[in-house]
Amino acid sequence: MAAAPQALIRAMVERAQELREVEIVQLHTEGPAPYADAELAKSFRVNALFIGANVREAVQEGRADYMPVFLSEVPALFRNGALPIDTALIQVSPPDRHGFCSLGVSVEATRAAVLAAKHVVAQVNRHMPRTHGDGLIHVDQLNALVEYDEPLPEVFARQPTEIEERIGKNCASLIEDGATLQMGIGAIPNAVLAALRDHRDLGVHTEMFSDGLIDLVERGVVTGRNKKLHPGKIVSGFVIGTKRLYDFVDDNPLVAMLDIGYVNDTAVIRRNPKVTAINSAIEVDLTGQVCADSIGSRLYSGVGGQMDYIRGASYSEGGKPIIALPYTTKRGESRIVPILKPGAGVVTTRANVHWVVTEYGCANLHGKNLRQRALGMAAIAHPDHRETLEREAHERFGGDS
Repeated sequence: MAAAPQALIRAMVERAQELREVEIVQLHTEGPAPYADAELAKSFRVNALFIGANVREAVQEGRADYMPVFLSEVPALFRNGALPIDTALIQVSPPDRHGFCSLGVSVEATRAAVLAAKHVVAQVNRHMPRTHGDGLIHVDQLNALVEYDEPLPEVFARQPTEIEERIGKNCASLIEDGATLQMGIGAIPNAVLAALRDHRDLGVHTEMFSDGLIDLVERGVVTGRNKKLHPGKIVSGFVIGTKRLYDFVDDNPLVAMLDIGYVNDTAVIRRNPKVTAINSAIEVDLTGQVCADSIGSRLYSGVGGQMDYIRGASYSEGGKPIIALPYTTKRGESRIVPILKPGAGVVTTRANVHWVVTEYGCANLHGKNLRQRALGMAAIAHPDHRETLEREAHERFGGDS
């Protein structure tokens, strides 16, 4: 994530000619990934558990691998040896007077990697915030410490477009006072957060959050008062954003950074009331099948925690799992389609989908048959496309169009 140890990465790549067939296991990482360059293919091969922009080309060209896996299950892969870790390269804050460093902005699966690895090498960086929760690592657990200070990579949110603002307002209309939120980073989550300024007593239990949440905390909208699990706390596994965010989480007892195997466990998520989980999609078909990790057969991102929260929210009392997406792509192609593109990966099955939201409205697919689902999806399409989709629904599933 934002804690990828860039100094250690650079040092490893400088030794590329000495190394052969080194497997690099990673989730999404911010910053460069020079080990994924084509000229170093004999030295390194990436095994990506989520495809970020810095390794996407390597995966698509077959020089790197992709492992589809629920984010909640990644720590267990390390702990049980299914995905053995020889050396963990991590980044931590300087040790305190008791000898404890903090994993800071990225606890999620890093903590499990540290505990499972045979060797742990840590970049010690004074710019890494100290966070509360599961991320404390004693220096005795580290085989080597490399002191190198550099700012963490920042991700700046752009202003939402008019379409994204409409999606945000549509999602916000489904969120009740006292709900527990899960949402990620990007224009649509930020648009949702901006539309929640008049809500009350929201809580947060999420795999990650970014700068957009801070305003709601400072405004008193996020209190966590109604949460049954970790009341009053913002629970997360990692954060990515700007220095404002990193300063916000630094030594902040309001924020609990915990192991993602716990944070994303559906049995944990469901214990809070009205869990409202907002996740994105690349494409959704008329029956509710959600493609979120590929564009057709071209691998693009990953499974991540979408299913963890879709299921967790559906089990929560009063919970609402939401898939939110703009109706069209940047190329003007429809994202709501009769049939998914050949090779498209179904991350969330149609049996798991409840709400689908576009700029044109909200469709509740839960408890609906295929014909009802298809008509509901057509109703949140662009007005120019609705008749065509309704006709397709009628031809496939019968009944009146």
